[in-house]
Amino acid sequence: PEQADALAARLSGLGHPLPGVGADHATATAFARSWQRHTGAASTLRERQRLYRLGTLTPPRPLPAGRGRVAGGQDREQLVRWHHEFVDAIGETPSADAGSRAAARFADRHVTLWETPDGTPVSMAGMTPMTAGQIRVAPVYTPAHLRGRGYASAVTAEASQAALDAGATEVLLFTDLANPTSNALYQRIGYVPVTDFAVYDFPCAGPEAG
Repeated sequence: PEQADALAARLSGLGHPLPGVGADHATATAFARSWQRHTGAASTLRERQRLYRLGTLTPPRPLPAGRGRVAGGQDREQLVRWHHEFVDAIGETPSADAGSRAAARFADRHVTLWETPDGTPVSMAGMTPMTAGQIRVAPVYTPAHLRGRGYASAVTAEASQAALDAGATEVLLFTDLANPTSNALYQRIGYVPVTDFAVYDFPCAGPEAG
């Protein structure tokens, strides 16, 4: 936070337009205030997020009927469709390569599905490639008409175990603080809060800071 004003002053002096900033809450807030002071551009808080780290994995009991499995080639269309639905649900603008990114993630066997006893996929949890011993679980998505049945917690636990089995020393995930249901869900299966993040939008275009 103490360097936020200097950074805002330098970027504004160089004429760099910014669409927004995302960082830990204190840093992002300090930068947003400094940016407004230097440029007159008022900021809008778009999202507050919380970073969680997996402590002791505690799968939900009882589990919903069905099982977890790794997504395969037969799931490609389903995953691409769910990826688009997820992006829409969180209010983001789909990127031009959103479908390709979803396909690449499942091709790398980085998506876990929860399916009902008849083999119907009902929820998914992706995970990022491991970097410096860390794997992040994302995205987690259950279609709206299937929520409230325990599928999200079951598939997140399955993906978290897969991350541990892959050798991760830290398993992380982010949540939207505006969604108390997901925050409570992740804590029940063993995730521990680490720190809060904030994302601010500025009324201009250009590269994002953070």
